[in-house]
Amino acid sequence: MSSSPIALTLANLALRPAFGSRRDPGRIFDRIVVEAGEAPGDREFVDDFRALLGWWAKAEHLTPVGWQAAQGHVRRQLANRARVRRLIAEHPQIEREPIEKPVFVVGLPRTATTVTHSVLSISDEHRCPSLWELLTPDLELPPRQRRKAVTAGRRMVQGTDLFAPRFRDIHAMAAEGPEECTFALPHALMPFSQARIPEYLAWHCERDFTADYRYLKQVYQVLQYGRPRRRWMLKSPMHLENLDALLTVFPDATIVWCHRDPVTVVASFCSLIEHGMAVSTRPVDLTGIGATWLGLLSRAMTRGLAARAAIPAQQLVDAPYSWLGSDPTTGAPKLYAAVGAPWTGADAARLPAAVARPKGARKHTYDLSRYGLTRDRVESAFAEYNVLRAEVDRA
Repeated sequence: MSSSPIALTLANLALRPAFGSRRDPGRIFDRIVVEAGEAPGDREFVDDFRALLGWWAKAEHLTPVGWQAAQGHVRRQLANRARVRRLIAEHPQIEREPIEKPVFVVGLPRTATTVTHSVLSISDEHRCPSLWELLTPDLELPPRQRRKAVTAGRRMVQGTDLFAPRFRDIHAMAAEGPEECTFALPHALMPFSQARIPEYLAWHCERDFTADYRYLKQVYQVLQYGRPRRRWMLKSPMHLENLDALLTVFPDATIVWCHRDPVTVVASFCSLIEHGMAVSTRPVDLTGIGATWLGLLSRAMTRGLAARAAIPAQQLVDAPYSWLGSDPTTGAPKLYAAVGAPWTGADAARLPAAVARPKGARKHTYDLSRYGLTRDRVESAFAEYNVLRAEVDRA
């Protein structure tokens, strides 16, 4: 990736005059808080994001677009938090909305979690959050406001496609399509996909995420309130590192754990990160991507395996890559049966669209060595997981 799309180059030039503001992130943060609105009694939440923006401002090789993205990330999280808390204050019954037996698709990224979530979304009995809803969670909106929120989601996707054209080939997004919880979780791993932030990494690894999952539940309660109740189908590979917190808040959840060879996973995911990070960071440190994400993903797996031991067997579904990655017509009914959902003729008719690659998408190619990694190093990092994966493949 030696050159930038012309649109990205022009955007960086246009934003260059405002780039100096990262030298005073506290002032920028104070302005964001005023714009977003701070909910009473939410000081810790706000202070955590003040720290994040300060650390992000110091990230090496951050571009003007990257600095704007950092501010946008913090602004969205604060605005959404304030809105959710305001809505609950106005409608206390929101917190009595039952999120019953939700399904969470987890696993390392690039293990078919996205297609698994997409397949689970096709049933009329299931409810998946759309990207636009996660970007601005709210109660049922009047048609004009809804169109405005959907349009904002589409613009975000269009911006990604414009600045990182290959990203769509690897992980396509749609404003009205099912999307992952990462956009609603306050402190998921998303900032690490845009910049190298060592202070945030240390903070993240020491954090108890239970409060984040309580807030995530409130987001889905808001999205459910006043609407028909259906079974939630949720997804994020990043849940893997916090299954204990997830199950504390959603004790009756079904966990669908997707599996794939970690050597392939790490190479593919590093490629995804490279294409996304190039929007915010120049030059991109390929070896740094490899080291950072091998560490994060292997840590997530270690924590996931530890939490797995406490998950009741009836709440855990192992989904090998072959189910949907190779043969979805056979795998989809297995998936539905495993989560206790009927598979209907209408679902079968919708399956081809759910598993289809975006029109015009190019093949994704990747090479582990590009990121300073070797097969032996990755296999060693995931040695315990590979034992489990072999058992899943034999079952």
